[in-house]
Amino acid sequence: MANERFQSKLIELQSNMLNFAYILTSNRDDAYDLMQDTMLKVLDNEDKYTDNVNFKGWVLTIMRNIFINGYRKASRASVVVDRSEDMYLLNLPQDSGVSTPEGSMTVKEINALVNSFEEEYRVPFTMHLAGYKYQEIAEKIGLPL
Repeated sequence: MANERFQSKLIELQSNMLNFAYILTSNRDDAYDLMQDTMLKVLDNEDKYTDNVNFKGWVLTIMRNIFINGYRKASRASVVVDRSEDMYLLNLPQDSGVSTPEGSMTVKEINALVNSFEEEYRVPFTMHLAGYKYQEIAEKIGLPL
């Protein structure tokens, strides 16, 4: 009988769980998946719940922990660890670079274009590319920020 009461309390929380899952994921399909994972985890751990604990808080804490663990797992999966000698694989180009505007031009063409700017534009532009901050460029050239 306690099992049926537990399940009915869980079913009553579905709308709250879905709202919280949507806040965490910002995606409807991911929210439904998170809610389903949470319900399975809650049902698997029914024996660990004690009646003197806030049921809604317990369930939403489980949901939050599942979300955090999934996020950490996904971020670890995207990290590339190169164990080759001299980190050879990290030094390989990942793409041709043609998809970027800079990739469709050669370095000589870019330098020729930059050098064709008038000096009042070329100097601040090249300083910015060299890593100077706007404030430093303005002070060095004597221009207002």
